Amino acid sequence: MKSKNEILVYGTRWCGETKRARFFFEDHNIDYRFIDIDQDANGERIVRKINEGARSVPTIIFLDGSILIEPDEYTLAKKMGIS
Repeated sequence: MKSKNEILVYGTRWCGETKRARFFFEDHNIDYRFIDIDQDANGERIVRKINEGARSVPTIIFLDGSILIEPDEYTLAKKMGIS
């Protein structure tokens, strides 16, 4: 489920909140791996497991093992130590 050397962003290509999270990481030059749960059945299973059956995206797993679900930009900035 979790990689020790990269942030995992589980989402869909059509979801505005997923796009916003991806843009945040790209704008701040933060490496991440995007898993499209519409294309990756295992990714969808992981998201549903974390979210008690729901396809809540983005579901983001960080290097420390913590998880944020549908975070806004302020929450992402706080998590990443960006002011």
